[in-house]
Amino acid sequence: MIENQKIRPAQVIGPLGEPLTLDSLPPPNTTRWVVRRKAEVVAAVNGGLLSVDEVCERYGLTLEEFASWQRSIDRSGMPGLRVTRIQHYRDLYERQQRF
Repeated sequence: MIENQKIRPAQVIGPLGEPLTLDSLPPPNTTRWVVRRKAEVVAAVNGGLLSVDEVCERYGLTLEEFASWQRSIDRSGMPGLRVTRIQHYRDLYERQQRF
């Protein structure tokens, strides 16, 4: 058996509870990143469907941009990915860390 062989799942559970496969992920030419699409990409990485490097290459993202999506989901869930509410959730998180 080859030890370096990567075993990947055929599908993972998406942010809304639906199965995600490589075919159901947002297309590589996606330019409009709504909350659901960001959450699907983060779920794909967390579930092992894609690696961080593969996601960054596939979607033309920087590591920092993808990491901010992961942090936002960890801190505030899907609502934290809303661009119009980033500052609100950031302030809320910082206040919680003080206490």
